[in-house]
Amino acid sequence: MKTILEEIKSCTDCGLCVEVCPTYSITGEDLFSPMQRLKTAGWLFDGEALEPRLAESLYNCPKCMQCEMICPEKIRITRVIHSAREELARRGLGPLERHNSVIKGIMRKGNAVNGDPSKRLEWLPGEFPKHESDTLLYLGCLPSFLVKDAAASTYLALKKLDLDFMILEDEGCCGTYLYESGKTDLAGEFFEKNLERFRALGIKRIVVPCNGCLKCFKYFYPDLLGEIDIAVHHAVEVIYDLLKDNPSVLKKIERTAVYQDACRLGRGEGITEEPRRILDWCGLEVKELKNNREDALCCGAGGGIRSVYRDLSLKIAAGMLREAETKSVISACPFCVFNLNYASAKMKLGKNIKYFAEFVLESLE
Repeated sequence: MKTILEEIKSCTDCGLCVEVCPTYSITGEDLFSPMQRLKTAGWLFDGEALEPRLAESLYNCPKCMQCEMICPEKIRITRVIHSAREELARRGLGPLERHNSVIKGIMRKGNAVNGDPSKRLEWLPGEFPKHESDTLLYLGCLPSFLVKDAAASTYLALKKLDLDFMILEDEGCCGTYLYESGKTDLAGEFFEKNLERFRALGIKRIVVPCNGCLKCFKYFYPDLLGEIDIAVHHAVEVIYDLLKDNPSVLKKIERTAVYQDACRLGRGEGITEEPRRILDWCGLEVKELKNNREDALCCGAGGGIRSVYRDLSLKIAAGMLREAETKSVISACPFCVFNLNYASAKMKLGKNIKYFAEFVLESLE
């Protein structure tokens, strides 16, 4: 907490973060800018009462990290936001009603999207493979229930590339939503149960198609549980490593598309060239958005905001899509795929967003 307070006080009000903040860009409200969020967090930690709009500003941040990239003081703004959400939860001022509805769903159904657990593997081609391995392909809630092509294409592409892995019939949820909402006490218990299960199964490596699962397993679990003894990798990294010495196994499918850098993969992990190389090997001509790689625009879905501030999330997504010069857009984030397709349909933008592994699988067949 001492470090967090020091970071808040180190803000010089230079305003650079305001220029890149997606929520400020859409709303035009200073209240919803990173600079003001730091002040709000400071008031909260000083014990002041927050009116609802101030609390809202701490929950409608997508934690896209664009502000952190430009901050001259190197303030970890998303970390401050997370600590503020924890404090709101401690005081009983958060999470908000819609957050709590999603949390109840996670605890009741084992997923964050209100999916029927008995239908989680409907995307799976063939019967459930009773195969054991120390590598777990953890599909995640969104791919399993809402972006099923991401789950199926990742699973089939990795099989075709001869990766030895297993999947779980009753996978459950990684718990990222619990952590993001500030309910870290509940998240810690949830994480511990998952980790105990993975260790009992002898899991040494987890491969995920979902960026939310990636960040949760790689950073949120160690944040609450200490260092964990399981390596965590995104499917992009694994597929790239499997193909880099023999990309000729891919047939050219010759298409043109824009590649969209998801916040947590591009800015968060610095994984920007690997997906482009993979798509190039598949024969795609990759077009670029004006803002790309570490400077890419946010899709508006992250940080738990889409479930609570859907209209804001929609407008952020539409703003990004309007910059795409092609009808076809490719992403390596299922949440981006889901939200961008929703925005395209809702705003009649005529874009078709697909998960990157769909092209890998097509190129392998």
